[in-house]
Amino acid sequence: MSSPDHIAALTKVVLNNLVYQHDWTGVQTHTEGNVPRPLIYGLPPKRLYVHPDEQIDIIKAEKERGEPIPQEPEVEWVLPLHLSEKWSPAQFAAVFDAIDALPPGAADQTALDADGTDAQWKLWRGPKRGKRVLLATVQDDSTVTYYWIFDGLVKPRQN
Repeated sequence: MSSPDHIAALTKVVLNNLVYQHDWTGVQTHTEGNVPRPLIYGLPPKRLYVHPDEQIDIIKAEKERGEPIPQEPEVEWVLPLHLSEKWSPAQFAAVFDAIDALPPGAADQTALDADGTDAQWKLWRGPKRGKRVLLATVQDDSTVTYYWIFDGLVKPRQN
């Protein structure tokens, strides 16, 4: 088990990396509730993830409208870990059990379409999105590598 000082230092490395290397805004540390260790959340400068089914719905909606649909960034969860840590599926499950799909302060982007109906492509945003965490793996030289992890199965994206 990592010491509290080690976890705090690890969290600070990732927080600084997000703010100063990747231009995230509103970055905060989250220790409330029953999270097994501190998490980070914040707003990236651009949208980082589009669910494969949402991608299909966006393409259909863009064809119907004849114009691109803006892809606003979403507030994301980040879990800092050191490369040497060995995490089990049960530990990741505990993280997902302790969080909501949206971090604190995330805007609900499930507004109605121009004609007053729910736009199909918006059903993947806001609290309806699946739980996901950006895993920030820190190496000994402070290099941070990011990977998506999801609560459950997610089909692969189409390229």
